[in-house]
Amino acid sequence: MLTRLISLVCALGVCFPALVAAELPSPDLPIQAVIDAAIRDDLAAKSIIPALPAAEATILRRTTLDLAGRIPTLTELADFEKQSPSEKREKLVDRLLDSPDFALHQRNEWDALLLPSTRESSNEWREYLLKAALENRPWDQMFADMLAAKDDDVDRRGALQFVKARARELDDLTNDTSVLFFGVNVSCAKCHDHPLVDDWKQDHFYGMTSFFSRTYVTRNRRVAEKSYGEVKFKTTKGVEKVGHLMFLTGAQVAEPPRELTPEQRKTEDDAVRKAQQEENAELPAPPQFSPRWELVQLALQPENRPFLARAAVNRIWARFMGRGLVHPLDQLHSSNSASHPALLDWLERDFVNHGYDWKRLIRGIVLSEAYAWSSEWTSATSVPGPETYAIAAIRPLSPRQLGLSLHVAVSNPASYEMVLDAAKWSQNRNGLEGAGNGWAGYFEQPTEHFQVSATESLFFSNAERVQNDLLRDGGDRLVGVLKAQTERDSGIQTAYRVILSRAPSDEELNAFRGFLSQREDRSVAGWQQAVWALITSPEFRFNY
Repeated sequence: MLTRLISLVCALGVCFPALVAAELPSPDLPIQAVIDAAIRDDLAAKSIIPALPAAEATILRRTTLDLAGRIPTLTELADFEKQSPSEKREKLVDRLLDSPDFALHQRNEWDALLLPSTRESSNEWREYLLKAALENRPWDQMFADMLAAKDDDVDRRGALQFVKARARELDDLTNDTSVLFFGVNVSCAKCHDHPLVDDWKQDHFYGMTSFFSRTYVTRNRRVAEKSYGEVKFKTTKGVEKVGHLMFLTGAQVAEPPRELTPEQRKTEDDAVRKAQQEENAELPAPPQFSPRWELVQLALQPENRPFLARAAVNRIWARFMGRGLVHPLDQLHSSNSASHPALLDWLERDFVNHGYDWKRLIRGIVLSEAYAWSSEWTSATSVPGPETYAIAAIRPLSPRQLGLSLHVAVSNPASYEMVLDAAKWSQNRNGLEGAGNGWAGYFEQPTEHFQVSATESLFFSNAERVQNDLLRDGGDRLVGVLKAQTERDSGIQTAYRVILSRAPSDEELNAFRGFLSQREDRSVAGWQQAVWALITSPEFRFNY
């Protein structure tokens, strides 16, 4: 059994677990082994028998969607089927992690998380994310880049888009940083101490705000900081207080004393105002003391870094398993325990000890037994809660996953025969990325309680682009391949394997035989309708 001994370290009312490392499993164990032991132990304690292992075709599709951001090609399906059963999963995962697909998909996932559609993105931002994915840049370094990179650092300045997109709304910059990097939503502590969570006080909200209050964006889109400024707020009792530079643990930064005369302040204020209004204005000299950089330094200190590490581990886990070990993801506090506390502790320690290596963590999760369970519950007992991870979660595809998968599904399978050769595939994958992005704008980013929208349904039913692009019968399209096949059953098999990554059942095969036989006088239209039915099915829309 996985156990731990917990003591509580408290600072300014915030209590968080202090782990005794000896109570955790050995740090030398593979990630997947620790995950499987933790999940199995918990299920056994609750007398729950998990779902059966998923079918191999399902594992291929699930893993490819998660690591490549698209459905598998016909070439990948054929290759997977002939691999040794004992090695095929590990070979699949390692091939995908080393493929051009993974870096592009990881970039898209970060972009959607850190700058959602309501925020302004930029090519430089996306290029930074792609390069970070290609380099497997550690998460702590990315965190530092996004909050405190220098505009003259060409390699990292794209990361500053995180700050630029929020700099005009101080509350957004404060809370988004806290939520996305530390797993803590402090917004409810702005007007009063948090009414439901004892951990978060007004001091925490305004302490975090103080790290960003001096930040501004110039007219020519550079991120800068003033050399002075303080945040003041009132308590519910009307007491006026000054926000100190304080992290979520209560740890504070003491700013070096610096006296400015009223004239010096006016001179700086005028220079800042001019820089915000004029393209070619001279920037004030950067201050020697940067609150944003101090936040980075503070968050990465050993006694404080569990917030950054735990939040990252929790988000990565939720992405692949459908739910965070701590849920909701922005509620990491002492009153909201993890479903598997020792597992989260071990993963956090492993993540930090291996240099915030998110790619290594992803590999361990997707090679675990729990990741590969079926999403179908066949037992006569009621379905266990999602926090048990006894059954695979059904997850909607993101807009880019759906856009890319649509393009793969409707294309001539021969277009992707080089997919197993990373060097040859790279250029084609870049082209596929552009094509997929062209469709992604039609779909909404899924939330926790996602349902396919009426807008999406009407789009697939009525949009001329669906008929003219996805369903046209040219030689570069699946419909063109299907109409040329002389054996109807062979065509049906091809359609299912290309679109749904599996063979049809006997019932499905018979249904399509009957459907197509009634349209022999208009066979192209029949194949178009068959392909349309498959790409608009729930099975295609979700990762199961």
